[in-house]
Amino acid sequence: SAAVSWLEEPKPASGGEQRFPHASYPGLESQSPGGKTAWGIEGPRAIEPPTASEKEARRGGDGGLAPKGSSGADSDRVRVVGESHPHAAGRLHTTGEAEYTDDVRPPAGMLHAWLVRATVAPASILRIDAAAARAMPGVADVIFASDLPPGGQNALGPVAKDEECFADGHASHVGQVIGVAVADSIEAARAAAEAVAVEYGDPWEPPIYTIDAAVAAGSFFDGTRGDERTSWSRTGAALGITTAHDLEAGRDIDEAFAEEGLTVVSGEFRVGGQEHFYLEPMTCLAEPTDDGGISVLSSTQGVDKTHKTVARLLNLPAAKVVSKVRRMGGGFGGKETRTAFVAAACAAAAYKVNAPVRLALRRDVDMGTTGGRHPFVVKYTAAARRDGEGVPKLAALKAQLYSNGGAFLDLSGPVMDRALLHLDNCYRWPAFSARGVVCRTHTPPNTAFRGFGGPQGLIACEHILEHLATELRVPPDALREANMYAEGDALPFGQVLCAGEWRVPRAWRELREGAEVEARREAAAAFNAAHRWRKRGVAMLPTKFGINFTAKFMNQGGALVHVYTDGTVLITHGGTEMGQGLHTKVCQVAAKAFGVPLSACHVAESASDKVANSIPTAASASTDLYGMATLDACRKILKRLEPVRNKLGPGASLAELALTAWLDRIDLSAHGFFSISDERCGFDWAIQPGKHADGTPDQTTRGHPFNYFTQGCAVAEVEVDVLTGDHAVLRADVLLDLGSSINPALDVGQIEGAFVQGAGWTTTEELIWGDEQHPWVRPQGKLLNSGPGGYKLPAFNDAPRTFNVRLLSGADNPVAVHSSKAVGEPPFFLGASVFFAVRNAVRAARASHFPDAADAHLEMYSPATSERIRLACADKIAAAAIGGEAGPAGFQPKGSF
Repeated sequence: SAAVSWLEEPKPASGGEQRFPHASYPGLESQSPGGKTAWGIEGPRAIEPPTASEKEARRGGDGGLAPKGSSGADSDRVRVVGESHPHAAGRLHTTGEAEYTDDVRPPAGMLHAWLVRATVAPASILRIDAAAARAMPGVADVIFASDLPPGGQNALGPVAKDEECFADGHASHVGQVIGVAVADSIEAARAAAEAVAVEYGDPWEPPIYTIDAAVAAGSFFDGTRGDERTSWSRTGAALGITTAHDLEAGRDIDEAFAEEGLTVVSGEFRVGGQEHFYLEPMTCLAEPTDDGGISVLSSTQGVDKTHKTVARLLNLPAAKVVSKVRRMGGGFGGKETRTAFVAAACAAAAYKVNAPVRLALRRDVDMGTTGGRHPFVVKYTAAARRDGEGVPKLAALKAQLYSNGGAFLDLSGPVMDRALLHLDNCYRWPAFSARGVVCRTHTPPNTAFRGFGGPQGLIACEHILEHLATELRVPPDALREANMYAEGDALPFGQVLCAGEWRVPRAWRELREGAEVEARREAAAAFNAAHRWRKRGVAMLPTKFGINFTAKFMNQGGALVHVYTDGTVLITHGGTEMGQGLHTKVCQVAAKAFGVPLSACHVAESASDKVANSIPTAASASTDLYGMATLDACRKILKRLEPVRNKLGPGASLAELALTAWLDRIDLSAHGFFSISDERCGFDWAIQPGKHADGTPDQTTRGHPFNYFTQGCAVAEVEVDVLTGDHAVLRADVLLDLGSSINPALDVGQIEGAFVQGAGWTTTEELIWGDEQHPWVRPQGKLLNSGPGGYKLPAFNDAPRTFNVRLLSGADNPVAVHSSKAVGEPPFFLGASVFFAVRNAVRAARASHFPDAADAHLEMYSPATSERIRLACADKIAAAAIGGEAGPAGFQPKGSF
């Protein structure tokens, strides 16, 4: 059988090295605005590596088991921070014992829910008949917008309240929630939802599903369109916010292009969406409380967003709503805002029937309702020249970015902003002008996804450099190396790369040499010359990823720490655990502060009644925020324990200190708080840029968007089967600057996962919607491949056969806790090195069949699926299949952009 075959057949094997230093540098915790620590002791003003004696002392640790006497602030007698420790719940994950939201034991009288969703959109909703559904056996009720409590607010949304929990009068996309059926079993709830009769009227506006259609119709999410004309919204009124933003830097863009001697290219690049495909779909358990409130256990990255949405929907005081999460089975940004409507619908049902209700979305319902990564179309004109010594130099870039935001705004505005802020990648453009516009369509609203728009801007930049390199007749890497930023350079948004923080050129040199890139390129060329139907490609990319929320108010975090009289520590913080190891790192910070074993520290859950007004676990910033907040709370407790330590002596354990302090009526609990300094966060697009003395735009008037940059490089080598379009990643090498890692093992795991997910985004993963490009999909606006059968996630064969990951040595980061750096999102884009390696292999195939195409630009869109690869090879078989369009100019398969 297939099952037996799957078990018995040999599996693809992957190997490689993971190398990382164990250096530990002081970070933000050693400093304060006045140059002093929280203890009033002079803090170091320059970051120096540990001395030889310090390194030797730290080697003497036993992996976190503290000597009895260690209980001092930031004690170095316990080697916890900077060492590799297993994920706190790793054993539970691998044995299947970890309890997720849907695994919680059902409370007495619990009912099950199923969503009633729109099957036609855009359309008006003329009538809803739920009589037959309510009469079915086991059905408790079917809830719609009209059933909300008096004063309950149906409108929701993280930026603009333009979405509805229950569609009322109009359906804006297929899959939009109209109601929720509640019954004593999942089967009965589903049958009831399907029995609801919805009568639809004519659409109130023409259906729009793609960026091209939106641009043609002028459908944008604000009062401007790409050419400044007025747009419209569902109600015919502007949203009252502006999402179309411009970013300009350097000399006048028109003057720059007017110079003689330039090589100028124009074109467009398209990149498709991506499904989050977290292993645990959206799930919620809502339970009314005896005080008239409600408790919501939800698989969410945004505890506070869920908390506030439910309170508004039910018109309840925030103090009577509790939102909490133990852990998630993945999130990737998809559970930052899109869980709100799921939790709200579940809470509305529980409140109406006055019983606990569980709602777990089936995979196809989740994929067809919640949205994903934004598709982008980038139209550009770029110029470069050779200087007097023949070195290729960038001259100017003008770009127009469009994204498909879907039917509601969600986070599409800030996603576009981050794309603009990363469009330069690691290169200095003397003249830079970019504009981003969010398109409104009739698909589910797209949302946050690992990288938050940054990868779309980065990959567009690399495509443009490849285009320029082709026209200049220089190797792309030569163009990259000759135009990388240097220390002291200003980025398009005005932020300056200060001395000591810019490490991409160093990482590029080290990886290029260590991964033997030139020798592998030569070997690939020799392989290609010897093989007609199999081709290899090698590609190397750099990246810099800005760390911060660009909205200043979001750069804050809180934590609550309890020390018990047995010397153990319980921590609750505003972040959430989705498998990334945040709780583990926070425990490491606390263990180091108290000088106790890591096993003495524990995080139980994230909850709004423990840490209120929290920020979503997003932007890769959670360790920075909650690590420092936890440390702040620990230091408050340690300060209170100083008199006790003086009384008991330096050999007292934390348990002895805590018991004595309790008997002396000293508080052993503390709330900690941390926020990024005003000077290092916040970028306000509403502020107009200033002017430098030379008349060029000064973007610093808008703020300082990023606290620091996580930087690195990757090189990928692939082999393409020309006859099938299949590809294999033979080898990948990644070098990342993570400062002084708090937990290298966790960080390496994040790098590996992000790389493969980024490779999937640009190769195997393609979403196909019932749009203008796919009119045969019915109904229009429906997601065709709403499951793993049609949506191809990276599998065993798609992981690099050899996968080498290294953390940059001798790196610090004085503006983050324990000199660490964020890791969740930055490595994601490096997976696109697989896309560009595939592109190079395809160029080799085209050169074999069409010698005239050897030096021609290849406009290849992402994702590079097997279909797109096969047709791009443009051999005689492909030419016969697609007609006269095949050849050096290429043929573009249809896609849902």
